[in-house]
Amino acid sequence: MKGYREKSFGDRMNTAAAAKKATLQRILAKPGADDPAVIEQKAVRAAIVAAREARLAARHAEKLAAQERERAAAEERAIQERKAAAEKAAQDAIQATALAAEQKAARDARYAARKARK
Repeated sequence: MKGYREKSFGDRMNTAAAAKKATLQRILAKPGADDPAVIEQKAVRAAIVAAREARLAARHAEKLAAQERERAAAEERAIQERKAAAEKAAQDAIQATALAAEQKAARDARYAARKARK
């Protein structure tokens, strides 16, 4: 087995130069902005973004419509409750008036009976 050979300064410089050259080759191999594939990819991405924004807008509009329906339903329930409360108050007033009339009639009958006994 051969012994470990430590890299010299020249070897390290050559390795660094090779790495720089490989990086430069990778950068130069990428297509430019005017390449049809890049233009097509940008168009696809723009279409995806537009579709996403349209879905978000539709979802937002649907949420607003649901909130409006909920508000209208709550308002309708409140109106119905107010009507029911008003009807109940009217019925209670009628019953109270009828009860007062009955009590007055009973009182008058007792008074007339007392007068008749004398």
